[in-house]
Amino acid sequence: MCGLIPEPRLATRTRLVLFIHRREDRKSTNTGRLAAECLANSEVLVRGHAARPSDAFTWDRSTTVPVILFPHERAIPLAQFADRALTLIVPDGTWRQASKVRSRVLGLADVPYVSLPPDVPSAYRLRAESHDDGLATMEAIARAMGILEGLHVRHALERVFRATVERTLWSRGTIATSDVVDGIPDRASRHDPSSGQVSAQSPRALPSQATPEHASERSRLPRGARP
Repeated sequence: MCGLIPEPRLATRTRLVLFIHRREDRKSTNTGRLAAECLANSEVLVRGHAARPSDAFTWDRSTTVPVILFPHERAIPLAQFADRALTLIVPDGTWRQASKVRSRVLGLADVPYVSLPPDVPSAYRLRAESHDDGLATMEAIARAMGILEGLHVRHALERVFRATVERTLWSRGTIATSDVVDGIPDRASRHDPSSGQVSAQSPRALPSQATPEHASERSRLPRGARP
């Protein structure tokens, strides 16, 4: 994915803080860390260690307003904060793990929940989704940044997300090379589901990196974070 991550990383006024559960952090299909790698103004904090409670979360109250992206029943539409400098806190993990972030991390008890408006269905195909309107974490971050920073940021994140999903499906032998819009890197390995073998492929050349305005708008947080 390195060739698809924006260089330089995307600059935003909004600060992203990803609270990722330790079990989620070990999964190869995690997309939250990938989103953070694309954004210069981001931080990843790992939580869920029984013997090591999370440190208290603090912020500069004079310069930023923290919000938690999660579809809580009392969540406020994110668009209502679009004109403010935000710290966007995104829980990453299962629905159950994500729902506990505010109560488990000191300093977050009074931070408001925010949600996303309805949008196109998720394009995430790497895991089964327990909620019909669920989104991958990176999709939710992309849509949130589209509201707060502009569509060029959303499109850039969604392009990296789409490439990640398509290349992973290709490596599993699930889709054809022609279905991978951004191409397959040299020396990539592909699993043949019919034989059970793994073999190197001779992929078509990678296209040049698309500009954000021409990137795909396709976009696991439920869509109301729709984390």
